Amino acid sequence: MPNPRNVALQVLLKIENDKAYSNIALNNAIRENKLKGVDSAFVSALVYGVLERQITLDYIIKQYSKIPLRKIETKTKLILRMGVYQLVYMDKIPDSAAVNESVNLAKKHRLQKSAGFINGILRSITRAEQRLVLPDTDDKIYCLSVKYSAPQELIRLWRKSYGADNAEKLLQSLSGRPKMCARVNTLKTNADALIEKLEAEGVGCEKSELIENALILTRTGSIENLSAYKEGLFHIQDLSSQLCVSFLDPKPRDVVLDVCAAPGGKAATAAQYMQNRGKIYACDLYDHKLKLIRANAQRLGAENIVASKRDAAKADAALPLADKILCDVPCSGLGILSRKPEIRCKSDIIDNDLPEIQYKILCQSAKNLAVGGRMIYSTCTLNPAENNENAARFLKEHKNFRGASLKLPDGAKRAFDEQDYEITLMPHTAGCDGFYTAAFERVAADD
Repeated sequence: MPNPRNVALQVLLKIENDKAYSNIALNNAIRENKLKGVDSAFVSALVYGVLERQITLDYIIKQYSKIPLRKIETKTKLILRMGVYQLVYMDKIPDSAAVNESVNLAKKHRLQKSAGFINGILRSITRAEQRLVLPDTDDKIYCLSVKYSAPQELIRLWRKSYGADNAEKLLQSLSGRPKMCARVNTLKTNADALIEKLEAEGVGCEKSELIENALILTRTGSIENLSAYKEGLFHIQDLSSQLCVSFLDPKPRDVVLDVCAAPGGKAATAAQYMQNRGKIYACDLYDHKLKLIRANAQRLGAENIVASKRDAAKADAALPLADKILCDVPCSGLGILSRKPEIRCKSDIIDNDLPEIQYKILCQSAKNLAVGGRMIYSTCTLNPAENNENAARFLKEHKNFRGASLKLPDGAKRAFDEQDYEITLMPHTAGCDGFYTAAFERVAADD
């Protein structure tokens, strides 16, 4: 039987060395090693926990290590993080198991010298009166960084942009595993019938109060193994993305352009609103992502989706004018840190060239919108430079467009004052991922 801790280490190494996505690397490892039940849950908890708490774990290690963190070999550092995480955050793991298994793992990887080093640090932590003591300093940003394991520059950004209260509530809400949401495929079933089928398979289901045909799932196990999934009766989609498509307001017989569509979840939801009538051009630049779009559409029976290879940042006269355009651009992902915790430690988490790329995609997409049409600009990040500033710049430089008022459904509220054409969703105010949406309408043709 595969050693679960070794599987977790291999996943963390792949993320560290190859910059792999945590969810993909973890799912592949669980499948390849045929892990199930307790072992699968343990590996998932350990991998996500180490990634989510990396800043805090490194802070603890520094209290006990005479060797600077930057000089500790990668495997040794990862085994240490795994061991410290078990000691500090996994109550059901005995201290002896956390220490001994970490040492054994080091020996398995021929890290004989590191084994003693790891043993010494972990045993010192077990003897400590408190295993995590926050810094004794007046530096509020540094304390929050250690407490919530978030980069200091991100905390400064959120406090400046959204206020200290929102910033801390964001940090709290983006820790731990997020809830799993599903979109009922109304092309094939309805919410009540799907709930009955899923519950018969042992899945916990609850209707969302925020949006119709959205379900909150628990006890899912492997989603892909559920017969309801194989039959295309639902797809996994957070409430924030479902709200985004509702703001687009696709109708039967509309021509819809989804400019950055992979893996195709929003296009599929739009197809449901459109009752499979009209046409949805779901575009992406890469062939492997187009395959995902086609496979998703086929499983769900979304027959009006056409997957098209296209660079969203370049003009394309081949596509017809659209009634609705969804411009869900690549972003820094700051609203989904709980789903992709590896983002927390990226060196360019804030200072990057994304805003310019996003703006270019938005401007090019606008050329394909018919007069009277509606365009949604959206991201799954929480950074005004990628969100509010891009939207305001677009309206300033495109006089033939205007902002279209957006209204949240009952049960959700705005986190702070914004223009009425834009909404920043936050977990603690809307019960969903962090997400930004702005709506525009074309009021005149180009000059």
